[in-house]
Amino acid sequence: VQLQASGGGLVQAGDSLRLSCAASGRTFSGSVGWFRQAPGKEREFVAGFWRNGNTFYADSVKGRFTISRDNSKTTLYLQMNNLKPEDAAVYYCAMSPRGIYSTLKMPSSYDYWGQGTLVTVSS
Repeated sequence: VQLQASGGGLVQAGDSLRLSCAASGRTFSGSVGWFRQAPGKEREFVAGFWRNGNTFYADSVKGRFTISRDNSKTTLYLQMNNLKPEDAAVYYCAMSPRGIYSTLKMPSSYDYWGQGTLVTVSS
């Protein structure tokens, strides 16, 4: 299984970006999500799908970010609107086929990771 994240870039505060994550080798299943890691900080949960299709968001991005996927379940998206400087980070897509609900937001529960795509937000 390989995950390939793309779509990052340099934007100004208030701008939008859409990240994509393409899966090869299998379709997205279980828990799938986006995480981010800023310099000097731990990797944190941003948004995710659980196996029943429900979506979850970090409080810091609710109302601004939207996670979605295509019908074939081979591409995951993260639409990011009204970006803020504190959103700057390397963004990773991830998948946990086991999809355990209680660990949805824990990076350690994910088995497959994309390589990361850098988002820079200038103020």
